[in-house]
Amino acid sequence: MKRGLYLVTPDWDDTPRLLAATRAAVRGGAVCVQYRHKGTTTSRRMEQALALSVALRGSGVSFIVNDDAALAAAVEADGVHLGRDDGVAALRAMHGDDFIIGVSCYDEFERAERAVADGASYIAFGAMFASPTKPDAVAAPIELIRRAKAELPLPVACIGGITADNAAPLVAAGADWLAVISDIYAAADAEAQAARIARLYT
Repeated sequence: MKRGLYLVTPDWDDTPRLLAATRAAVRGGAVCVQYRHKGTTTSRRMEQALALSVALRGSGVSFIVNDDAALAAAVEADGVHLGRDDGVAALRAMHGDDFIIGVSCYDEFERAERAVADGASYIAFGAMFASPTKPDAVAAPIELIRRAKAELPLPVACIGGITADNAAPLVAAGADWLAVISDIYAAADAEAQAARIARLYT
């Protein structure tokens, strides 16, 4: 996975709208897309994940499914992103070394250390800032990024309230990926907004 903008999809039921905005953000420079929709039906999740997988195939953009390894495998995604207390080691054994496994570590360095030991591909900290998607999320200090880059062998993603206007200090601290939802998908021009963040890595 290349360093840069890591898109996380919003809870949109409108699949064509979701695809159009995602394609625009990819044109703007997004390097990874995570499909996340907690509030819809199993059939719509399959429809949307498959549509995104097909749209991104061959583009060089990594495709990750949130919290559902079975769905990730069914749509031939590149990997899965896991939340609290999910089984990294078992998934690694099941899917092999090439399957991307990301792990949310919130504000806990010790959780990141366990994820490394269990075979994760990358770790994620957040919320870095107040987030409209998860307003009650714990706050993660920027120092976690610096410490992880100094002490752990895995790439680091960060998430939570990240925008083109506040992202630069996270990149300076060493963040490999900036996971963004609202700042891209709520923008009038998703491509242009994605490009503003992508340029931080050039």
